[in-house]
Amino acid sequence: MNESDVLIIGSGVAGCSAALTAADAGLNVTLLTNAAKAEKGSNTSWAQGGIIHTGPEDSPDLLVKDVLAAGDSVVWEPAARILAEEGPRRVAEILIERCRIPFDKQASGELDLTEEGAHSVPRIIHVGDHTGQAIAEGLAAEVARTPGITVIPNVTAVDLILNSYHTDDPTDVYRPVRCLGAYVLDQKTGEVKPFVARETILATGGLGQIYLHTTNPKRSRGDGLAMAYRAGARVINLEYVQFHPTAFYHRMAPRFLISESLRGEGARLINADGQEFAHKYHELGALASRDVVARAIHEEMLQTGEPCMFLDITHKNAEWVRSRFPLIHEFLLGWDIDITKEPIPVTPAAHYSCGGVAVDENGRTSINGLRAVGEVSCTGLHGANRLASTSLLEGLVWGTRAAHDIVKTAGAIRLANQASITPWKMETEEVDPALIKQDWMTIKQTMWNYVGLVRSNRRMHRALRILRGLQFDVETFYRRAALTDDMIGLRNGAQTALALIHAALRNRTSRGSHYRVD
Repeated sequence: MNESDVLIIGSGVAGCSAALTAADAGLNVTLLTNAAKAEKGSNTSWAQGGIIHTGPEDSPDLLVKDVLAAGDSVVWEPAARILAEEGPRRVAEILIERCRIPFDKQASGELDLTEEGAHSVPRIIHVGDHTGQAIAEGLAAEVARTPGITVIPNVTAVDLILNSYHTDDPTDVYRPVRCLGAYVLDQKTGEVKPFVARETILATGGLGQIYLHTTNPKRSRGDGLAMAYRAGARVINLEYVQFHPTAFYHRMAPRFLISESLRGEGARLINADGQEFAHKYHELGALASRDVVARAIHEEMLQTGEPCMFLDITHKNAEWVRSRFPLIHEFLLGWDIDITKEPIPVTPAAHYSCGGVAVDENGRTSINGLRAVGEVSCTGLHGANRLASTSLLEGLVWGTRAAHDIVKTAGAIRLANQASITPWKMETEEVDPALIKQDWMTIKQTMWNYVGLVRSNRRMHRALRILRGLQFDVETFYRRAALTDDMIGLRNGAQTALALIHAALRNRTSRGSHYRVD
């Protein structure tokens, strides 16, 4: 039977920390991942730079101050306070002591702290330049060792199950809306089954794939956001999409993330003539907040007509560069670029969604029985622009908080009877991969050109007209199609893009990562 106390959709730092906390308290947990292994099915494993801990000159008040400044007056201060006061303790308890993540250390044995853009002091701990990968692997291993957690790989959540629409009792429509679980596709068999739970947690990550250039993995399509949106959950701040200033630029290569840590460690941001330019746009230069640096690069590219700018760390010791940034060094060698000898071509790319499903301090959404943690959620922590290296910590803190809160109430919640859930109606029309590919390109090009780094009312209305028609066609096809992960992803991508456009049109003020030329 597909029943559990807690159903968690997503296996990154937020989902895994929630699973561990709930299971430790004796709850039965089902953890779904759309990949073959839990550590491969999340944005977490793609994070390079690091995670906030604390330094000798640091304090919760100082971290709150930095978060508020980066968020450009839109941060919910209680959320920043929770992160600052609880975060370092969770890092120590869960990541360092329990999962034994091998964070880099100095010769003295102390944790190696680095500084990143818009941070007042060095407080970021890291594992080379593959911190997220190390955290994802460590958490997945601990999940596998922990009794009470069932990990189900190679599945895709299709939609949330609501008492209002998906039970055999028509009078349920008069009761308060409650999430009872989710319909889930087995990617190998094509079968869709209901998974029911007392509480459901969305931990599905971000939405970067709706843009032409993104640092996000393939399945960051806004899946959880789209499911919550269709269910009627409140979503907020979707217009605030953070563009990472420095993704690797090559006509044939994916937009591989070039960590902010390079700039934190002294890499120079230069144009094709070798001249630094970021101080023309902000007094902090290349260490200003991400939205400022991304727009500085964008503006410099427009003024010079160049397709990219460059990061130069060749002035640093070559052996130190190779040991500090092994992942970046190795990846770029595959494209015939040795970062110890030549600068890295870079361009901005969609990186992180600061908005999402609105949640409270314990991850509760506006729908009973549904929680959201990590990038799919909006705690208010990031405001209009996320401070570097807060994302992994937010997932850890809110994943833990959500599970702790569930433990207090789960026993009083009645588990839905699977027999009362409306069975999924299977359709048989084959999905044409060429159509899916073309529709995705329409979404990506439209969002990049009209709802990207620089926006205007005219551009966004053009995007709205294009994607409204596309969404209608996608929904029509979806209702006849034999479901696949690709078909579900396309549907979610179209819905997410439209929700973002509506949010951006409503907000007439340029702030943070939402920049309007009009």
